[in-house]
Amino acid sequence: MVITEIPNHPSIPHSTDATGNRPATPVSAARQDTPSFATPLRKDAFELSDEDKIAKIEGHFQAIMQTLGLDLSDDSLRGTPGRVAKMFVKETFKGLNPANYPKISLFDNKYQYRRMLVERDIPLYSFCEHHFLPLYGKAHVAYIPNGKVIGLSKLNRIVEHFARRPQVQERLTMQIADELRRVLGVEDVAVYIDAQHMCVQARGVHHHHSGTSTAEYGGKFLNEHIRNEFLQAIKS
Repeated sequence: MVITEIPNHPSIPHSTDATGNRPATPVSAARQDTPSFATPLRKDAFELSDEDKIAKIEGHFQAIMQTLGLDLSDDSLRGTPGRVAKMFVKETFKGLNPANYPKISLFDNKYQYRRMLVERDIPLYSFCEHHFLPLYGKAHVAYIPNGKVIGLSKLNRIVEHFARRPQVQERLTMQIADELRRVLGVEDVAVYIDAQHMCVQARGVHHHHSGTSTAEYGGKFLNEHIRNEFLQAIKS
């Protein structure tokens, strides 16, 4: 039976109180004493509708193409500004908008499952915020359930939501881990991302085989034995 539906809002970094316990509700993003790994957004980020954003981006991208000397009267290029604008708002960066947060429902852990659950090889596509070039790879996530469990596909959707925005891999890893803690109500989560960055492969040093790995562990995953069990599971 579904017992909980998770509120639709962006992840806000949590803090702990003097006893080391997590408060029941997220702290304000404005708290200066709280480490923040939220995506940097202006306060007016969602005042424009998607349609208005698409129209503005289309005009700006058209100007970029014209500045580069491209002939937009060519039938292959004519629709490119509009296609890029729609792709940015509706696909590539849709994770910026909390309205696109996936519906997450939890279920009773009536089986009393107490070992780790691992969802591995989750396809990941994002954009490096430094050069606006793709980064892609796989995410592996795990948690140890307490009173509730989550539908497996929802783990994939959480990864997808935070990947679909301009990112750095370190922040993406932390955002996914913190959101899993919030959604599942447990500290016992692990996130491991292995990704390729086109800003390294297609420009600059042109190192085609370089990869980047990041990880975040919480709760029982800080125990070396449990962490090694997770790492073995994602590499098997």
